[in-house]
Amino acid sequence: MKKNTFISTIVFVSIVMLSPVLAGCSKKTAADPARAKEVVVYTYDSFAGEWGPGPELIEKFQAASGYTLTLVDCGDAVQALNRAVLEKDSVQADVIIGIDNNLADEARKAGILAKYEPKDADKIISRELRDALGTDGLLIPYDYSHFAIIYDTQSSTPAPHSLADLTKDVYRKKIILMDPRTSTPGLGFLAWTVALFGDGYQDYWKQLRPNILSMTPGWSAGWGMFMKNEAPLVISYTTSPAYNVEYDHDDRYQALVFDEGHVQQVEGYALLKNAPNEKGAKAFMDYLITEEAQSILPLTQWMYPVNANVSLPDSYRQAAPVPAKTLTADSRKTAEALEAVPALLAE
Repeated sequence: MKKNTFISTIVFVSIVMLSPVLAGCSKKTAADPARAKEVVVYTYDSFAGEWGPGPELIEKFQAASGYTLTLVDCGDAVQALNRAVLEKDSVQADVIIGIDNNLADEARKAGILAKYEPKDADKIISRELRDALGTDGLLIPYDYSHFAIIYDTQSSTPAPHSLADLTKDVYRKKIILMDPRTSTPGLGFLAWTVALFGDGYQDYWKQLRPNILSMTPGWSAGWGMFMKNEAPLVISYTTSPAYNVEYDHDDRYQALVFDEGHVQQVEGYALLKNAPNEKGAKAFMDYLITEEAQSILPLTQWMYPVNANVSLPDSYRQAAPVPAKTLTADSRKTAEALEAVPALLAE
């Protein structure tokens, strides 16, 4: 297992979790006439779900293009990548959504992506965001934010002021994380610890382990536990508390900004190599960075849109702080750390 690549590791971990999804999905081939009018997109639960951008994107894209848009919920973005890798020799989807800067190199190495430059992408998306996903044009950014610890201000537990603080006894069983093998926020937290502590990240995780209440397979499950007051701290994004301000008019939850810096997540999407409906896929990729599509993201995806022409809601100004310092995550070191996760979590 130690010598296996990152992709082999996550495929091994997630293949059992993916099997129900694979079993419950009918397959359509490129030869099927109906498939020429359908764009199939692999994505994650919070994107495709009822409260995500998926339903509105489906409605508006179909009205604008005439294509049927099918969003396949693969669980988390890591699981979407795993599924695309498993189907490499018999491609079922056209586009994959959710490959972030921590997964980008491994998705590229898997050989499942095809290059496509969406219309006006060079005018709409900043070079900084483009470069975060690589310079070869295989992955296109659609949103971004920084990872952060979200704190329940009504808790009797004091707020931490750094990642190191999280190892203190006062936080025993008070932290909800996501599994980095199956979750991009979980992988982002791992990358954050590697970026900050370098080779000392393993010692950090050993100290942190007693304070982890749960490590859920994906963001939705972890955030759901946090909303049920099962713990006062959860890993998420600086933009997450904007949701509670926008819809609950409640500033109870706070994204903690640490002076030491935060790792940024840039989420990307890509054309899958040998996509059954390449023409439709390109139409959707063009659409996703338009102002109409991007305006859906702030209040559904709870991330910053890459299209700077989109106006942000007041809730972002109130509850989505921007860290002064962005740490650079080394994807190679993060991949190595991922292979060490079982040992890090062992009792």
